[in-house]
Amino acid sequence: MQWTELFQFTIENTSEMVIVYETGGQILYANPGAEVLLKYKEDLNTVNITEIFPMEESRIWEPGNQKTTEQEWMAYRGNRTCFPVKGKMFAFPLNDGEEREVYLCIARDVTMEKFLEKKVEQVEEEAKEAAKVKSEFVANVTHELRTPVNGILGNIRELMSLETEVQSQKYLQMIERGCRDMNNLINNILDFSKLEAGKFTLEKRKFNFLNMMEYIKGNHNKRMIEKGLEFTVTVSQDIPEYVIGDELRLMQILNNLLSNGYKFTTVGGVHLEVIKTAGTEKRAELFFMVSDTGIGISKEKQDKLFQSFSQVDMSISRKYGGTGLGLNICKQLVELMGGTIQVESEYGQGTHFSFYIWLDLPEEDKTEISVKAKENIERTEQDLLDKLKQVTIDRMTENVWQYGETENREEVRKKLGKLMLCILMENWERAEMLAESVKQLLETAPKEIKNTAFRMKMAIQKEDVQKATECHEHLVAMMEDKNGCVE
Repeated sequence: MQWTELFQFTIENTSEMVIVYETGGQILYANPGAEVLLKYKEDLNTVNITEIFPMEESRIWEPGNQKTTEQEWMAYRGNRTCFPVKGKMFAFPLNDGEEREVYLCIARDVTMEKFLEKKVEQVEEEAKEAAKVKSEFVANVTHELRTPVNGILGNIRELMSLETEVQSQKYLQMIERGCRDMNNLINNILDFSKLEAGKFTLEKRKFNFLNMMEYIKGNHNKRMIEKGLEFTVTVSQDIPEYVIGDELRLMQILNNLLSNGYKFTTVGGVHLEVIKTAGTEKRAELFFMVSDTGIGISKEKQDKLFQSFSQVDMSISRKYGGTGLGLNICKQLVELMGGTIQVESEYGQGTHFSFYIWLDLPEEDKTEISVKAKENIERTEQDLLDKLKQVTIDRMTENVWQYGETENREEVRKKLGKLMLCILMENWERAEMLAESVKQLLETAPKEIKNTAFRMKMAIQKEDVQKATECHEHLVAMMEDKNGCVE
């Protein structure tokens, strides 16, 4: 097949319309694709191009005119109905002894394409409207929920100041804790709705950074100690005392990360470090690291951490609770503060969260950081992160979780000793935490020992001193007889 025959075959069999016309608009050639699309009863050679593209007027055949980039026109059929097309027009000089040009029009029907574009736009608009309605609904519902919860919380606190009976006080404390947890959930949902709707704004105010860190430490210190965890907070000395930013939202990020560390850590501790990594005359970059010796997260599951309504594992939500919104909110808040957040973890080896943010400086605290000082700080940051990792790795070994190992024996012994004191003193909240820790440490123990640990925790939840004590003694006796795990 010759090249000319191949081109002819292609033109004759394409679904696009190919039309050749001369100056004045008289059509010289139209391929079968054009005849199918235009549906003229008469031969297209008797039709003027202006009948097909009347909206283009005479411009389409003006000498020297060509549209080599794709254009959109309305094409008219023989019955005068129209449809959208996209195409190109080219001008060619003829070498037939006369000085004239012919024009080539190549165009395709885009009716379905336009229809789908409108459908997509319609779906996008509907999705936006649905998201808006959903956000407004969630915001309204959570606001409505907050009112009765705060009402209950206020009345409970009033009752607690009046109630003198010990058992009633315990019930009131449980209700108060439930109300606080409900408020935290409501606040998370409200924050998430605002962030998703793009209506969240940071409130920048001057605040005492060191006082805020002291408050953070005091807020978590008691319960960390009650669970038998080490808890340290270290702030670099070169951080200004006063900074400008959203103190409440920064506290929200830190509280969430520390609460996660507390929730998922049974042995070892949780550690918070803050250093200054960079600065200008008006701003300072602060780098935060929260490390724990908890259950850790496998590499393949870490991408789920910062997704909304996502848990690394469904068993996590059943065992530890949570909405899966906390880390997603933290990520968005950190980004609003001009920083990023990341995680490094291995299953069974603890977790290291780190993030940096930018805070403005008051006039009296504005300082310039030199290049050399910045390099030293960056080295310090990496050294500190490596040090923290090594500390948590040293404290968190697989032997801690392996029943019968020396590390496991030590941890079980410590937890059971503290647990007995809590039972005798009827400190049930702390006793329940320690019982859960013991149960986790005995996950690889024989079935009878595991069941006894479970029954002990259930007795503690029911605040049954006698049953809890019996289970405790039975557990200690079984472990001493079989494996000598408790000295």
